[in-house]
Amino acid sequence: MKTIFEQMRAQQPQFFSSADITIAAGPMQAMADIITAIESVIAMPAYQAHALAQAPEIARLPVKSRGVFMGYDFHLTESGPKLIEINTNAGGGLLNVYLLASHGHAEEGARIREEFVAMFRKEWRLERGDAPLQRIAIVDENPAEQFLAPEFALFKELFEQHGIAAVVADPGEFESDGEQLLHAGQPIDLIYNRLTDFALDATVNRKIRAIFESGGVVITPHPRAHALYADKRNLMQLSDDTALQVLGVDEATRQTLLAGIPKTVAVTPEQGEQFWAERKRWFFKPPAGFGGRAAYRGDKLTKRVFEEILHGGYIAQEIALPSEYVVPVDGVETTMKADIRCYVYAGRIQLVAARLYQGQTTNFRTLGGGFAPVFVA
Repeated sequence: MKTIFEQMRAQQPQFFSSADITIAAGPMQAMADIITAIESVIAMPAYQAHALAQAPEIARLPVKSRGVFMGYDFHLTESGPKLIEINTNAGGGLLNVYLLASHGHAEEGARIREEFVAMFRKEWRLERGDAPLQRIAIVDENPAEQFLAPEFALFKELFEQHGIAAVVADPGEFESDGEQLLHAGQPIDLIYNRLTDFALDATVNRKIRAIFESGGVVITPHPRAHALYADKRNLMQLSDDTALQVLGVDEATRQTLLAGIPKTVAVTPEQGEQFWAERKRWFFKPPAGFGGRAAYRGDKLTKRVFEEILHGGYIAQEIALPSEYVVPVDGVETTMKADIRCYVYAGRIQLVAARLYQGQTTNFRTLGGGFAPVFVA
């Protein structure tokens, strides 16, 4: 009988490339150094005060947990790795562990799966101490219809293999007794949050929000993690030498950040003419990156879309072209672009994977593209 992963690979081959990627030790260390530098700045009270001031109120709730599956996404350029963005609920981590095993690294895959379970237990202990972690809910809107729905089933299976009851649930399935969140009458201890409503503002998420605010459920990743890490407006501060100096960031850390994060600035209508004239230099992104608001390469923009960007609170990031790899697709050597994702917990890289694609951005629709394991030479 095929495993969930094997079924998924057969049914949705566009998720997984048959290729693997090898990168040199130098770029790998450079990515680790950039991550360490970012984590050191995010730990600074002055940085947190700035980031939380522009965040929703719920992000200012004190939490002790760190947030699982931080995704640091890089392009490997000729001048070194460039951080494109940070995601707080980065998908694909468990899929890539199973992919490792299918490329002959089963032992490493098993070790990382254990590490993932330990990470969730650590999140729980940070908030609840020695109380037993009994039930996890993997939560997304209409989870069965989500692009990565099979990964939810894999997580449920993984948790249950380690003695933790687990459900995959839509937010609308929860009830509340005023103190706890309930699913099918059973209390939920911890939510593994895959929602893109990072502030839990949507009506359907109100029960989750109310119980979280009263301390009745642990959520990871939580709104505070998104505000500190994944709000793309933070990249403006992290790529601005003057702003970093004001924060008191030391010179070595500043140089690492300035070399590793493309310059990022706010887009305002007042600068519309200049941005249009220099549009080929920029990649335009919405700050939250969800809800149907797309990112655009400047050289592909129409005037109509550009007008929407000018009034849409977008940021502009200097373009850092992705690295390219020649991979076999149906026996034909094919050039693919690659985003490199580091899955990180508490500042430490757990797993590195590539997303191979053709076109402007990763799409999981390119024949022969998809996730690919990354090995270090």
